[in-house]
Amino acid sequence: MSFIGNEGKEVTLAEASAWTENYRATITKGDTLAHFVGKDQLMKILDQAECVGVRHYYGIDEDGAKVLIAVGVTSDENDMTEGIIIERMIACPPRCSTRNNLNS
Repeated sequence: MSFIGNEGKEVTLAEASAWTENYRATITKGDTLAHFVGKDQLMKILDQAECVGVRHYYGIDEDGAKVLIAVGVTSDENDMTEGIIIERMIACPPRCSTRNNLNS
């Protein structure tokens, strides 16, 4: 199979809220809920030749913090490991949205 660039699906707020609530039920208060990455950084990945999307990997950094790593992906479903890889996204907490259905 090949990726074509339209993979993924929009979900309702109700679905996303239930899933994030399920996740929050598995973690300790204060653990990472989300990561923010700026548009410019995402565009660096997406603007690479042959990139059709982004794959995210979970990781643990040298300080033991949860991290989210973003890498471009080609239509043959391979990571663009020689391309731009983004991390050092902004974790929530401490920098979170106001309370909403996805985070509280």
